Amino acid sequence: MNDRSGAPAPSYSIAAVERDTGLSKDTLRVWERRYGFPQPGRDGAGDRVYPAEQVERLRTIRRLMDAGHRPGRIVGLAPQALHALQGGEMVPQRRAQGTPVEAVAEAGDALVPYLDLLARHDVQGLRSQLQQAFLRMGLVDFVTLLVAPLTTAVGEAWMQGRVQVFEEHLYTECLTGVLRNAIVEVAPPAASASPRVLLTTFPQEAHGLGLLMVETLLALEGCHCLPLGPQTPVADIARAAQACRADIVALSFSPVMGAQAAQAGLRELRQRLAPQVALWAGGRAPFLRSRSIPGVLVLPTLGALQEQVALWRERSAGGPVKA
Repeated sequence: MNDRSGAPAPSYSIAAVERDTGLSKDTLRVWERRYGFPQPGRDGAGDRVYPAEQVERLRTIRRLMDAGHRPGRIVGLAPQALHALQGGEMVPQRRAQGTPVEAVAEAGDALVPYLDLLARHDVQGLRSQLQQAFLRMGLVDFVTLLVAPLTTAVGEAWMQGRVQVFEEHLYTECLTGVLRNAIVEVAPPAASASPRVLLTTFPQEAHGLGLLMVETLLALEGCHCLPLGPQTPVADIARAAQACRADIVALSFSPVMGAQAAQAGLRELRQRLAPQVALWAGGRAPFLRSRSIPGVLVLPTLGALQEQVALWRERSAGGPVKA
């Protein structure tokens, strides 16, 4: 075997670390000043570069934040202390080929084939299985009974280190293609269709699958969907709602989104939107269950969409509204 001990250790740019961990460049710089970690080096151009072990530690910190830990309490901890908080030893960055046994065991029998295909990186097989399930189940059941719990299982496996970032990206791209094709097959809404629903997320929320699931179900309800994609600044959401004559602005929140930033963003957006524009928020973020925000309708499940669309139409028509 060749001796590779003299090979330089890999390092990553701040942009690469942001993509990998989901931690913004500003957050990384603030932590560097406030907590003394991370401790990047500099490349020939003077830009920050991060050793692989620091990137792995940042991944661990991000998972713990998603589980509810505050950055001020964990960023400065040694790697051993971080792993102890996770409840076990450090998860290897790469696993041997095969099924992620722990994730499959917890997901339920119906999800096992899909998680197994993901673990084997069989994108074509995963796409084919999802398309067959869609044809077999119908779109509503496909989204609510399969896609929603499967996405939850993949997200939780990622937070626990059982699924790598690239595997989550493979899953996201595969499912996005399947859902986009499904939306195309839904009869397009009439030009005068209502409500007109603007769909997006805040800049801190990069996960767009929840948004796409909502768009799929709203399309079935005959709504006129106006998808902006994820990560839209609050001021731009308000401008888009006015320009597009939106009746409803719908936002999706994953557990990755911090409660304080999300609540502050919702309050600001509510103030910027016209009073007659409804503001809906949904997803798996814990803060959505913990407190209400004036002027914001929280949708606890995807299944609540049909009823809320019907209620909106009743109010818009001036008819009797169910209690």
